[in-house]
Amino acid sequence: MDFQPTEEQRAFREAARDFAANEMAPHAAAWDEGKIFPEDTLRQAAALGFAGIYVRDDVGGAGLSRLDAAIIFEELAAGCTSTAAYISIHNMASWMIDRFGTDAQRRQFLPSLTSMAHFASYCLTEPGAGSDAAALKTRAVRDGDDYVLNGTKAFISGGGRSDIYVVMCRTGEDGPKGISTLVVPRDTPGLSFGKQEKKLGWNSQPTAMVIFENARVPIANRLGAEGDGFKIAMMGLDGGRLNIAACSIGGARACLEAAREHLLTRRQFGRRLADFQALQFKLADMATELEAARLMVHRAADALDRGDPQATMYCAMAKRFATDAGFRVCNEALQLHGGYGYIREYPIERFLRDVRVHQILEGTNEIMRVIIARRLLKD
Repeated sequence: MDFQPTEEQRAFREAARDFAANEMAPHAAAWDEGKIFPEDTLRQAAALGFAGIYVRDDVGGAGLSRLDAAIIFEELAAGCTSTAAYISIHNMASWMIDRFGTDAQRRQFLPSLTSMAHFASYCLTEPGAGSDAAALKTRAVRDGDDYVLNGTKAFISGGGRSDIYVVMCRTGEDGPKGISTLVVPRDTPGLSFGKQEKKLGWNSQPTAMVIFENARVPIANRLGAEGDGFKIAMMGLDGGRLNIAACSIGGARACLEAAREHLLTRRQFGRRLADFQALQFKLADMATELEAARLMVHRAADALDRGDPQATMYCAMAKRFATDAGFRVCNEALQLHGGYGYIREYPIERFLRDVRVHQILEGTNEIMRVIIARRLLKD
């Protein structure tokens, strides 16, 4: 067991850190305030290999591991958590095509996704199927060489802007075994979008309903066999949960660093805040929680890379722990800043707003507990 990064990991960690510091952090507040989707910056990230981190290199991916991705997303999220989280979702959707697509599908869709000439969205959640994802109602009915797709997806990151939608839909019986996965291009007739959602955070990425009304999708756009869709979606989420956990760590780390600087410079009662033991203990607990969260994420990523049969449980554990810890650290950092933490001139409140949703998406943290408990109690 080696806790030291390899030379290659050090190199792309530094590349991600420099990119986040120079190309993301200086603009993050403006993106948040103006609800700007920073397409040019995203394509710059893609040029560094960050749009297809664990997509194979024959279609433009970086061919890296899930552990490598966790390292990268922590760094990107320290610059702009919202934008890093969209890159995570794009990676998840692209990996699903890479892992389950035919060679023809991979070559059709992935070169434009790994360059971010096209953007991708993951479409599972529906207005009536959130945590109970296997109850989804969006249905695809065969008609000749096509499926006719009807239904609505909710809270879709990239909705209305993405070029490619990886859609879980019902092609058979009720329950998980009746779900399939289709790749739906944006220009598909019958595909439309709801209004842009007004959100607490994640304002640098669009979020909208995705609506299918007799949308014709070629059968050739199905990933895997009919009935494989729920398995494909859940395997995508294993990695997505790790990425979002890493994004929580990155955002919280930025808040911890800001809080440390504030304690060292702010003076009250004739002393630096850093000289008050109560505040020292608070900072120590924040750093300890982040270190524990990072270790859990890296351990789960290693399990996923190795194909460990318990990888899904470890991913759920890491996601639950890291996203809860990340929000707590951001909240404590805001408290340590006092009133300054609450105003938008300082970045703490933006990180707080952005990481809060990580406890909800990619499976709520309550669902993470369900996954863990089922594995622990399985005969």
